[in-house]
Amino acid sequence: MESELRGFNTKPSKTPQPDPTHDDASSRDDRPLLTSVSNVLELEKKCAAYVRNDVYGAMGRGELPLMEKLQLGIAFVTLLPLRIILVMTVLVVYYLICRICTLFSVPNHGEGQEDYAHLGGWRRTVILPSGRFLSKTLLFLVGFYRINETHNGSKNSQENSKTAGTLQPDEPEQRPGAIVSNHISYLDILYHMSSSFPSFVAKRSVANIPLVGLISKCLGCVYVQRESKSSDFKGVSGVVTDRVCKAHQDEYAPKILLFPEGTTTNGDYLISFKTGAFLARAPVVPVILKYPYQRFSSAWESVTGVRHVVFLLCQFVNHVEVTWLPVYYPSQLEKDDPKLYANNVRRLMASEGNLILSDIGLAEKRIYLATLNGLFCKS
Repeated sequence: MESELRGFNTKPSKTPQPDPTHDDASSRDDRPLLTSVSNVLELEKKCAAYVRNDVYGAMGRGELPLMEKLQLGIAFVTLLPLRIILVMTVLVVYYLICRICTLFSVPNHGEGQEDYAHLGGWRRTVILPSGRFLSKTLLFLVGFYRINETHNGSKNSQENSKTAGTLQPDEPEQRPGAIVSNHISYLDILYHMSSSFPSFVAKRSVANIPLVGLISKCLGCVYVQRESKSSDFKGVSGVVTDRVCKAHQDEYAPKILLFPEGTTTNGDYLISFKTGAFLARAPVVPVILKYPYQRFSSAWESVTGVRHVVFLLCQFVNHVEVTWLPVYYPSQLEKDDPKLYANNVRRLMASEGNLILSDIGLAEKRIYLATLNGLFCKS
């Protein structure tokens, strides 16, 4: 569930960016540049944010040491089936909870969206706490036995925040409109569900996945059709901005999680931010995720979904570190210029998370992955 809002610009920040509600990059970014790539090592330097550096190598197809093969083989016949059974059990349990809570309820409809985020009363009381608890259970079952969380950030983050967005002493504290996080893996969503249970942007096909579809509707997800080029994506961008505004103004409105990068990285870099999370001019909560590893990286880069899940479940222990920075309050200049707002938040997150800034985007990722696919198809 790679949450890439197609309504946001996908070009590198060094080039002029069009209106964030319109995207015409998909047909122009990929193929012409592929013919100019002759050296894979040179491409990896350019696309370093997407390169896997773990034992399993690019696309998870690297030559493994003998000991790693033995460990993987043992885990494949013992740990993998056990975890799959337990994970599916938890998923079915939460699906049944959501099904019961949505019985005789009419979903919201609007701008091509369908969700149950409006549910209140006992239904919301059941859906939220059980969702958070079962998400934590899922993380535990797949090997995240301990989540290292740091809240409020450091003095450095607060000092950096004062150089751009600030909360004036005579202003009342404002509710943040969105959680903005770097994006490394589908596991990011599972962590945020366990922490704050927000809605998020997902591909429209997610709504039709058995079990997961209903759960995503209870989260209040905003669905996008990435392959489509119709003008309805202007409406999707508007839906996201409206959600951010509602979360900012109404304490009972569901929180929304946004990944401003628009795609996943290997976790060492922070690529260009799209402005969609910042158009509402509301405060945001920056969150930095990291997945330390020795063997297999939890980053979802160049590895197919099934292969990644198998390797992940075969690793006995997985690690995640989370840093919650203070609420970022935009200055008037940032409110008037969403690009400035996005760039300042990005620099703060990079500084606090010791992340490397890179101006590449989804276009370069597509080139890199297409090149890898071509190499492995030939081999």
